[in-house]
Amino acid sequence: MEIIFLRHAPAADREDWARTGRPDSERPLTPEGIKRAKESARGLARFAKTASLVATSPWPRARQTAEFAAKALGAPLVESNFLLPHRSPASLAGWLSGLDGERVVLVGHEPHLSKVISWLLSGSSRSFVALKKGQAVLLEAPKAAAGAAVLAWSLPPKALRRLS
Repeated sequence: MEIIFLRHAPAADREDWARTGRPDSERPLTPEGIKRAKESARGLARFAKTASLVATSPWPRARQTAEFAAKALGAPLVESNFLLPHRSPASLAGWLSGLDGERVVLVGHEPHLSKVISWLLSGSSRSFVALKKGQAVLLEAPKAAAGAAVLAWSLPPKALRRLS
């Protein structure tokens, strides 16, 4: 199984958004974030070529980023609550184990994605990875389990956008 982790593109400022009284879970991408998400999606498609599925957190900033990735990759898009920030790496791995497909793209949030990546690589619940907004990381694993993965590549957001 190949798992591409993609952090959402830049979203509205957390503090400014909090002053609106609306929950953080509703914070969308900025206009610049939308532009970067489109460019990153094209770069990801050019580099990764295909995906069986793009799964996203239901929060708008991740969903918006995932929509561009799914369109660029020609892959179906699904929402998964297992990509919400409070979910455990093991619960996400369990959900992944039930998926058919050789390569899936997971679009979500920090520090959740870094915790999942660290857990899949080492089996440790302590994160030793930090994803930038719009960064993509590919792990290869025979199965989605603690310590079962190896890092295949990591593309920072600028490199991903340049590929577009």
